[in-house]
Amino acid sequence: MIALRDGLPLIRFHDGSVVAFERSWLSSALLRAAEAAGYKKWWLADHVTESVTSYLEQDFDEQVVTIPRIEKAVQSVLQVIGYSDVARFFRTMPPPVRISLEELARDAGDGYELLFFELLRSRLRDLVGSETEQVELCDLHRCVKRLRSAKNWRRDCSGLRGEIVSFIRGELQHRAKDLHLQLS
Repeated sequence: MIALRDGLPLIRFHDGSVVAFERSWLSSALLRAAEAAGYKKWWLADHVTESVTSYLEQDFDEQVVTIPRIEKAVQSVLQVIGYSDVARFFRTMPPPVRISLEELARDAGDGYELLFFELLRSRLRDLVGSETEQVELCDLHRCVKRLRSAKNWRRDCSGLRGEIVSFIRGELQHRAKDLHLQLS
């Protein structure tokens, strides 16, 4: 038998891809639905997420759950607590795409900034034509230190960090639909 992370099933998307269930992914989808229903700062997203997570941990017996099944579970919880207006707007999003900037820097080689920017451009351009609505770019601090071959943060590291942030914004500014970007 396969032991699933946190006792939660994997999620199968419409395109057949399978990913691990993440609470933050479901919570983000709930917040978007609540905002579309007119609730700007909806405080129940985490509670609904925990309710669905509990159902998946305790009452769902399969190792893979489909998107329609998750949507039905979420809509049921929303209707029970009196938020059928949020349920009408709820839809799952593709899972977030995570890009480790440090891994790109490692692939480019210590100190090879030009190759790093080419690798980053390639990854970002792949996103432009995709269904992705959320992108998480992580490890910026470690990426900069690796590219600068610095053990400690220096003044020139701050400059490179600014260049990377500007580069990312420039590459993604012409994206046709909304893209939620998180940089850490």
